[in-house]
Amino acid sequence: MAVPKRRMSRSNTRARRSQWKATAPQLVICANPACRTPHLPHTACPACGQYGGRGNLRQVLEV
Repeated sequence: MAVPKRRMSRSNTRARRSQWKATAPQLVICANPACRTPHLPHTACPACGQYGGRGNLRQVLEV
C-alpha cells in the first residue's frame, strides 16, 4: 500500500478539493403529451407512471 512521504499542504489539499463540484441532475421531458413533466432519464415518470418514447410509451407504474 502506498504511503505519502510528506504531508500535503493545506493549499494543495484545498486546490485539489476545489474540483469536487456537484452537478445539477440532467432532466428530460416526459414523452407523454398529456404530462410533459421533467424527470430523470431512463426512469419512469413519477407524475404519470409511463416509460419510453417514440411510439413505445408504456404504463409501468400505478400512479
